[in-house]
Amino acid sequence: MPYSIEVSVPATSANLGPGYDTFGLALDIADEVVAELHPDPVDLSSCVEVTGQGSGQVPTSSDHLIHRVVREVLDHQGHGALADRLTLRCANTIPHSRGMGSSAAAVVAGISIADALLAFAGRGELTEEERLAWAVHYEGHADNAAPALFGGVSISTLDAEGRPRSVSVPVHPAVRAVLIVPDTKLDTDYARSFIPEQIPHADAVANSAAAALFIHAIGRAPSLLFEATEDHLHQEYRRPAMPETLARVDALRAHGLAAVVSGAGPTALVLGTGENLRDEVASVLGDDDARIIAASIADFGATITRTDA
Repeated sequence: MPYSIEVSVPATSANLGPGYDTFGLALDIADEVVAELHPDPVDLSSCVEVTGQGSGQVPTSSDHLIHRVVREVLDHQGHGALADRLTLRCANTIPHSRGMGSSAAAVVAGISIADALLAFAGRGELTEEERLAWAVHYEGHADNAAPALFGGVSISTLDAEGRPRSVSVPVHPAVRAVLIVPDTKLDTDYARSFIPEQIPHADAVANSAAAALFIHAIGRAPSLLFEATEDHLHQEYRRPAMPETLARVDALRAHGLAAVVSGAGPTALVLGTGENLRDEVASVLGDDDARIIAASIADFGATITRTDA
């Protein structure tokens, strides 16, 4: 019988308005992966099964991102041969290329599987700092990676030596989220290419104020979320890359809703309170054909739900 590991990793939304490459939150939408370590080497040309999002589009060989992450982490610890015996079954719920952290979820799933295999091999588990460093190694920044690993709302930065660090902040229990997910996809690198290297000083000051207010609003005063999600760094610059998304954000904010671009887009995110938040969003957007999804902020990150010998 193979050694089996089941991992669940949440979708994430990054930036949250003013927290460009810094703020992120986990959502109660998750991808599930079953990893099986077999007694003998497997056929690496067909070792991954994918259902749901990305089925028929992502590799089903060892070139799959999760399998590649597992191998690299194991290689670094001297146990790379374990990856030759590994098969994956991926049940994907997180939409790809929509600004909902699908790549971060895959990377974190790979790290979590490698971590469990290292423990199985007697090496011991990775530390939180090591897991975050591996995630940033692949993602480039921690805004999606940190909440995918640890859940909740996170603030990520680099220390004086360039190592990623992340802290979690309290979330008011009344805060909930609504996602507006279009059918169109958007490449992250393309979206980032519109952001200038410099911005006016006044915009930097205004953005700093909003980012500071966000920490207070998300944890203690949700009524301030509208003001606290005002962005001056990236969203307007990226309008040419996703005009429909920014039009939705504009319309929602014109009605007093705390709407932002989710990550690199094209999904939009609304934070607020009240049982009718999704209905409020739908009322503003009218006959818009984007999916409107009510979600909660997940207080958990990557979770190993079962391991069997």
